Amino acid sequence: MKIWKKLTTTEINHRITGALKENTNFKTVKSLGIPASHLDGEVFYDNAPFLEYAPLLRTFVQNPNHIGCHTLGESEAFFAGTQALEREAIELLAKDVLKGDEDEHFDGYIASGGTEANLQAIWIYRNYFKRIYKAEHHEIAIISSADSHYSMPKSGNILNIDWIEVPVEFNTRDIIVDKLNEVVENSKSNGKKYFIVVSNMATTMFGSVDNPNIYVDVMNKHNLKFKMHVDAAFGGFIYPISNTESKVNFLNEHISSITLDAHKMLQAPYGTGVFIARKGLMKYVFTEEAEYVSGMDITVSGSRSGANALSVWMILFTYGPYGWLEKINKLLYRTSWLCSKLDELGVQYFRDPHMNLVTMHAEYIPKVLVTKYGLVPQTHTGDNKWYKIVVMDHVELDDLNMFIKDLSNSF
Repeated sequence: MKIWKKLTTTEINHRITGALKENTNFKTVKSLGIPASHLDGEVFYDNAPFLEYAPLLRTFVQNPNHIGCHTLGESEAFFAGTQALEREAIELLAKDVLKGDEDEHFDGYIASGGTEANLQAIWIYRNYFKRIYKAEHHEIAIISSADSHYSMPKSGNILNIDWIEVPVEFNTRDIIVDKLNEVVENSKSNGKKYFIVVSNMATTMFGSVDNPNIYVDVMNKHNLKFKMHVDAAFGGFIYPISNTESKVNFLNEHISSITLDAHKMLQAPYGTGVFIARKGLMKYVFTEEAEYVSGMDITVSGSRSGANALSVWMILFTYGPYGWLEKINKLLYRTSWLCSKLDELGVQYFRDPHMNLVTMHAEYIPKVLVTKYGLVPQTHTGDNKWYKIVVMDHVELDDLNMFIKDLSNSF
């Protein structure tokens, strides 16, 4: 690990305090031109003694705006201190977690969530194809598996490009290569020339991980232009740690960008995702009309919370790489224990061995247990085939044991 290390509570407090001192303090500096300020003092009391030992809460009170992308160079100087910590978090994730080359540079930012980060990627590649190849909207398509997150068709809707769904095998959730070939051939016949490929690192319902090279082989076979994005919103903070042999990262030259979602496994505040891309891609979404913004705007969200960005930095450096590995292994142990009990009961399920998600065939699960344990169905409409359990930090062995006992008694 080049960047990621464990810091003490005192060290973290010192770093964040220093960053906040570099930001504009609206209580002491009369900055007249910027439409920003600290949180409303009539509502949010900012002199509570405990704030001295709560650096993230102090950041929320000071309310830094991280508009723009701070890995590009010029940004709003009012918030330079906390921007630097965001850059450090992006570099850590790009290189120490997602295996980016030490000498390669990456861009990225803390987004409002995985949906925004996926939209950011698709927006970039749509504009890339339009600018480089003079592509028309109807010639560009998003392609991903049937298990992909709904942000793919949502992005297609927003950006006025089609989403193409690739069938998967029912039990293994693997992409069906023959069907992928068929879908691509049909798409070419219908005038599609440029493909935004989205490969999954742990799907939302199953935790299944796509092999991105399947897409690469098919795209090359058909001599098509493509850009590849990895949706690791669910798996990004666990799969690269639990599967050290994984090639779903920046070691793969075909992967241009990756989404992570910090408000899932990282347990950051909601509204905290991560977008990371190889250098040279963000320029395709510069909003040049944002002339009053230093460095101009380049993100879907525009203004965004610097406090949420610092929450990612703070969690990563509180644990360090080995503390995080221990936490992940604890969750994986609980997940494996659950699977062993389901095996004893003869319940069929899907689970990637490197993930903390178990998706069970619906026919084994009584509705009363669905309600009692808050199980999530694959669909709330139509004929549901699956229910999932996600082993998060609050899901302990005692909880899983209660579920197994109830499930056993229902047979």
